[in-house]
Amino acid sequence: MTAGTIALLGSGETAPGMTKVHRELLASLDDLRAVNLDTTYGFQLNVPQMSAKLEEYFATSLRTQLSTLHFSSFQKSSELERTIFKQQVRQANYVFAGPGSPTYALAQWTPLELANDLVSVLDSGGTLCFASAAALTLGAYTAPIYEIYKVGVEKPTWSEGLNVFQAFGLNCVVIPHFDNNEGANYDTRYCYLGEPRLVELERQLPDEVATLGVDEHTALIFDFAADSVRVQGRSNGYWRLNGETRTLMNNTTTDLQQLRYSSPVVPRPPALERSIECDQPTQLAQLVLRGGAAGMEALAQLVQLATSGGDGYIDPTNLIDAVLATREHARASANYQIADELRDAILAAGFSVHDRPNDVS
Repeated sequence: MTAGTIALLGSGETAPGMTKVHRELLASLDDLRAVNLDTTYGFQLNVPQMSAKLEEYFATSLRTQLSTLHFSSFQKSSELERTIFKQQVRQANYVFAGPGSPTYALAQWTPLELANDLVSVLDSGGTLCFASAAALTLGAYTAPIYEIYKVGVEKPTWSEGLNVFQAFGLNCVVIPHFDNNEGANYDTRYCYLGEPRLVELERQLPDEVATLGVDEHTALIFDFAADSVRVQGRSNGYWRLNGETRTLMNNTTTDLQQLRYSSPVVPRPPALERSIECDQPTQLAQLVLRGGAAGMEALAQLVQLATSGGDGYIDPTNLIDAVLATREHARASANYQIADELRDAILAAGFSVHDRPNDVS
């Protein structure tokens, strides 16, 4: 098992100053599989345009294919769609997430138990690159930035975060845009909270939970194999705990043991176990018929293969045949929800489905 990397970008994830950071992170990975999670901005009306802009930046500035994994609503998604999304996250080794609303993202990711999948990426030696709003979600708690700054909340409180850092013994909340000065004559530091609100929120935190601040156009790169954090970009990072602030200076590296709380570290959760060990269509189809969690994992993998045509050497016709056979069994067993989801997968792959009273074609 290999420990990976978390890169926190305070802002400017597609700005020229962060391009060098992306390049270094991408260059360290073999067989690159880069994905973008659109959930943070999934509530907006311009989701396709935002995804296209990110994909274009990676293609043009980084010569990297970035595939967007769409997941905008836990409530509106099916169990199959959730399973496919989680599989695709685990299969990636460069997971990017960026602007939007941190609390909206958490409302979708928390019931999905996405933290387990993100830790699995890290345990496989992959990289999480979370910027701006997405960066807030990785801590033990998350500040309701949109609710405070855009809507107005009289007594703001923290939301439960994904707490991915806890897996590596770091107990903190994350605040990007730490040195923001867009307000000019009023305080917009600390991700637009301002100092009075940040201090009030910090009073609500348990004594052992630190505030990890990241200045704009700055990256904090947590290398868990080296057990260190490195600061790159325009400015600094900060570790605030119980009224004291330690500045993580630009172009310096800090041993993570210096930031860990003295209490026993919560045991690191194991990497998510794979429910299935095969990738042959007929075997997957048999697992689907058995049902249960392994059946759903197999169904999700079968749908991915059918949609993509496999790994470049698998004849997609055989995959479609396997999906059709599974769908026929599902219909015969009156499992119409599974049958409908399989039909949708076949349609998405560019094939047509015509049902007859006692047959599927």
